Amino acid sequence: MSSNSTSEDVISALCINEALTDDELRSILAKVDSEKDKETFGLVCKRWLRLQSTERKKLSARAGPHMLRKMADRFTRLVELDLAQSISRSFYPGVTDSDLAVIANGFRCLRILNLHNCKGITDVGMKAIGDGLSLLHSLDVSYCRKLTDKGLSAVAKGCCDLRILHLTGCRFVTDSILEALSKNCRNLEELVLQGCTSITDNGLMSLASGCQRIKFLDINKCSTVSDVGVSSICNACSSSLKTLKLLDCYRIGDKSILSLAKFCDNLETLIIGGCRDVSNDAIKLLATACRNKLKNLRMDWCLNVSDSSLSCILSQCRNLEALDIGCCEEVTDTAFHHISNEEPGLSLKILKVSNCPKITVVGIGILLGKCSYLEYLDVRSCPHITKAGLDEAGLHLPDFCKVNFNGSINEPAVLL
Repeated sequence: MSSNSTSEDVISALCINEALTDDELRSILAKVDSEKDKETFGLVCKRWLRLQSTERKKLSARAGPHMLRKMADRFTRLVELDLAQSISRSFYPGVTDSDLAVIANGFRCLRILNLHNCKGITDVGMKAIGDGLSLLHSLDVSYCRKLTDKGLSAVAKGCCDLRILHLTGCRFVTDSILEALSKNCRNLEELVLQGCTSITDNGLMSLASGCQRIKFLDINKCSTVSDVGVSSICNACSSSLKTLKLLDCYRIGDKSILSLAKFCDNLETLIIGGCRDVSNDAIKLLATACRNKLKNLRMDWCLNVSDSSLSCILSQCRNLEALDIGCCEEVTDTAFHHISNEEPGLSLKILKVSNCPKITVVGIGILLGKCSYLEYLDVRSCPHITKAGLDEAGLHLPDFCKVNFNGSINEPAVLL
């Protein structure tokens, strides 16, 4: 028998599990991109399944304490756990405080935890999270309606590197949680307080004193907040703030807008729908100051918006991709005439002009000539803009553009 033949026999008899160490197999697994292929990797044998399990980073599950303990033993390096509940994905009795105790003790590497709409959890479960998950970066407890400042403050104290916190619909939350975040979570970047109606200017000022890296702040429908609190955030987070949502914060006026114009030239998204006291001149100053970065602007029901401020926005903010001027009843076709001869074209992908009775097919025609990327156009309750009217005027929309004439088309979520 030749030496080559002997060598081939040895190689053919060699098992891959004997040839490769765990670290080498982990290196191979790390190069597998798709989740499906990673699952297939684990089907080879028990050893590969164990390695695949320990390397898994993300998991969505519906499970009680017993199953969670098993998962904690198996997925020892899990980074992201999604237990969010919805109409289409729910189970009885849902996530409980007992589940959170298991999670806090078993998933010590966890950085992202989604408990959206887990209505059964209380402050007891939040305290367990604060005590056990010191590495947590992101927590979503939106619509967990039993939570109060007590439990959430325990999270703030125990999870000092928290970057993202979503509290939408947590109606018992007050300024106390903002004070706790200010003292303990100096790296906070994203905070959602939508519908937390007990939040006041004092809370925002406390937040601004300690959390000065905020990029994303949603205080939609926080109706007690005024210019005082918002201006303090604008000043403290001037270089970082990119998204500010103030929908139906009816106490917001020019001072907030002028603070944004003065301090926040990196602003990309602004929602001020329903802020009826914002003036025409303030909008112009904002458009000029944020002209290079502003991408999304919602100002429906800002009744002082007129042709001059809209024209300023369209001419200055050339990177604007989404604009909502619904119910701005004083806007006419004149606002669009100033852009008809300008170059280059607009970047608009989403335009909402619903309930603007003075805008006609003429104005829309000018816009279409400048907006080659338009994907969604909302003209509901615009009596002078109809499908027949657009056809008669010979106006052709991009093939991929959806026009909402009567509310039958789902709206894009970017301006919510």
